[in-house]
Amino acid sequence: MGKRTYSLPSFAAAVLAAMTFISCNNEKYHVEGTILNAKDSVLFFEHNGLDGFTTLDSVKLDEKGTFAFEGDEAANPEFYRLRIAGQIINIAIDSTETVNVKASYPMMATDYTTKGSYENEKIKELAIKQIALQQRCQAIANNPAFGVDSTRNAIRQMVEAYKDDVKRNYIFKEPMKAYAYFALFQFITVNNQSSLIFNPHESNDDVKVFGAVATSWDANYPYSERGKNLHNIAIEGMKDQRILRAQNNPVELKIDPSKVSESGVIDLPLMDNHGHLRHLTEFKGKVVLLNFHVFDSDGSTEFIMALREIYNRYHDRGLEIYQVSLDENEHFWKTQTAALPWVCVYENGNSSEAYLAPVSSSPVFYLIDRDNNIVRNPSQIKDIAAEIERLL
Repeated sequence: MGKRTYSLPSFAAAVLAAMTFISCNNEKYHVEGTILNAKDSVLFFEHNGLDGFTTLDSVKLDEKGTFAFEGDEAANPEFYRLRIAGQIINIAIDSTETVNVKASYPMMATDYTTKGSYENEKIKELAIKQIALQQRCQAIANNPAFGVDSTRNAIRQMVEAYKDDVKRNYIFKEPMKAYAYFALFQFITVNNQSSLIFNPHESNDDVKVFGAVATSWDANYPYSERGKNLHNIAIEGMKDQRILRAQNNPVELKIDPSKVSESGVIDLPLMDNHGHLRHLTEFKGKVVLLNFHVFDSDGSTEFIMALREIYNRYHDRGLEIYQVSLDENEHFWKTQTAALPWVCVYENGNSSEAYLAPVSSSPVFYLIDRDNNIVRNPSQIKDIAAEIERLL
């Protein structure tokens, strides 16, 4: 893999992410269209919230099958669905867009089109892929030629192939998009038993998938409850993975998984460049600049020099830097960090601690206050020096 390239015209540019506020001005979003062959059927318009589904409106369709729903704009992407009985069309809404849907009942879950929404075209692709996966899995489960173990293995292989496809072509491609979020919560039902396709409680890789989307949402929608929820899911997944690893190798892992916090700073240890286990929470009482960085990247030397200036200016006043390397070569990282005065730790790729680092071509920063609370994320840091001054 080649070097990652950072665009560093200045230190400020490296850490600056403009915060966008969407004002509430009574603007509306619209979901409208036509569903054919559904005369006298009741079409429900439902909100897919963190607490479940809520019916917002409904209409009894006539022979033409036309419908129109609307609602107040939201500062962050939200999810809805059109439903007739068990036939569902998932819809993502961002701000005040108008989504036009044309469908045909009784197969409207697959026989539909959306107009004016790139996100919803991708959601449709994912929905159809999920339906096809479920059908293949159920067909194997129904095949008497397969035994219990062979059925389980065949289904697992199909699910893993599906996950690889979705991660590569959807989630990691645009983790900040609504359809990437949607993909995280897809599930399949086989023999009336439902299970998540991506499950961070069972897979370390799935923790990182949730983390990538969480951090991208954190950067793009810093006040989103959905983003916060993704972080908590990823942290809970890390707890479960650490418990499992401790059970399998109690000598290797000597941490109490219950100490992982769901709010504030994530207290997970990593080895520094001197072989010592370091925790973010050990700096309580200090202001901490948490940085994710790739030393084997273009522009890294200039970036480190700028970071050293910040450290020299504020360290005596109570600033610490906790720098997490995402390099592939551990030896290279140790060589590059040997003379640095702050804490440098290494994420070796086998754990989930670096899930906070989004898919980005620039260094990533978080600011942590003296009480171990993350108070600034990448999208909120407009002037790093001013933000540090404020916290000190």
